[in-house]
Amino acid sequence: MSSSSPPPPPDDDDGAREVGADADGGDGRSLGYGEAEYWDARYVEEGGAPYDWYQRYDALRPFVRRFAPPASRILMVGCGSALMSEDMVNDGYVEIVNIDISSVVIEMMRKKYFNFPQLQYLRMDVRDMSMFPDESFDCAIDKGTLDSLMCGVDAPLSAAQMILEVDRLLKPGGVFILITYGDPSVRVPHLNQSACDWKIVLYILPRPGFTEEIRRRVLDPVPLTERGRLPDGFVPEDPDSHYVYVCKKMQGLTGTGSPTVNHIESQGEE
Repeated sequence: MSSSSPPPPPDDDDGAREVGADADGGDGRSLGYGEAEYWDARYVEEGGAPYDWYQRYDALRPFVRRFAPPASRILMVGCGSALMSEDMVNDGYVEIVNIDISSVVIEMMRKKYFNFPQLQYLRMDVRDMSMFPDESFDCAIDKGTLDSLMCGVDAPLSAAQMILEVDRLLKPGGVFILITYGDPSVRVPHLNQSACDWKIVLYILPRPGFTEEIRRRVLDPVPLTERGRLPDGFVPEDPDSHYVYVCKKMQGLTGTGSPTVNHIESQGEE
């Protein structure tokens, strides 16, 4: 669900956006961020112009390369018109399945990347990915989709449906990389669905264009308390930082399965 502007401020309230008749051909009713009609109208208005929410691939590359080898089968949820998948193919990734709720943007991206055999584009709602069998992917990446659902109607239910589907689709040892504006107090509770067993490691990235000094290295993890919160007194240098949650699926993990298992272990030994 990529677009030319971020969602509303991160208050995580249920909400909706007004889409006028000129934008969607409808009656001007209020449409939520989780509704295909909203995104179809928005992509028609924007003409398919590329846009990456929050961060471009070059900033996220250290995390993607560390936690998902190029041979991984990647699921890009809420791909929108982002350039990230193209950038990853140019960096050696060989199979990325991109999904989005908007049939408009999916058709645009299919036409744009018809000559990229590494990229597949499918119209799909992240809350119901039943087209895919269990344990189909080594890694899933989300850059703004959960945030969009959190700004829509029935936000807690939508978030739970998405997280449970991502968990179902990952192989044991597979990794969910979530890039979000939500700090742990408003994201970890949604990640920790009762049916999920994640090992969560948190990183923080300053927003693009932030020029002040950052004391931490990019791949320095940020400690979390036992309750999954930031430690008392911890304040990011950039108050508008993006949070990168690397969630490793622990269910069924026996040391085999997803290629991310050995890859993560080897990276940790470096």
